Amino acid sequence: MSSHASNRARVIPLRPVPATPGPAPAKEPLWRDVVGDVLRRERLTQERTLKDVAEAARISVPYLSEIERGRKEASSEVLAAAARSLGLGLADVLSLAGTELARQRRTAPVGGPMGGVLLAA
Repeated sequence: MSSHASNRARVIPLRPVPATPGPAPAKEPLWRDVVGDVLRRERLTQERTLKDVAEAARISVPYLSEIERGRKEASSEVLAAAARSLGLGLADVLSLAGTELARQRRTAPVGGPMGGVLLAA
């Protein structure tokens, strides 16, 4: 080892650093937020109350409210019960959530969470 060798470690960034500073990338939405939005939108479209849907799903009103607001990560059993109470299947809710994610992705600013990569819809 020469006397001129540096004692500093070489750092290799995991993500490439942008050459020019730009706007911060948009955050990926949380799944629980998207699913909650879908459930709330469906409930309001049907002009039903939290109480009505919660009773039909056999879950508490506060818990359904927390799910709709994205505060709770509901189990598949609870999501299926909420979906059934709205006349939907679990697959319907998941499909609607996937469609919403794709829509958000298409409207995300360039250089967003995927670094400008577009996903096929």
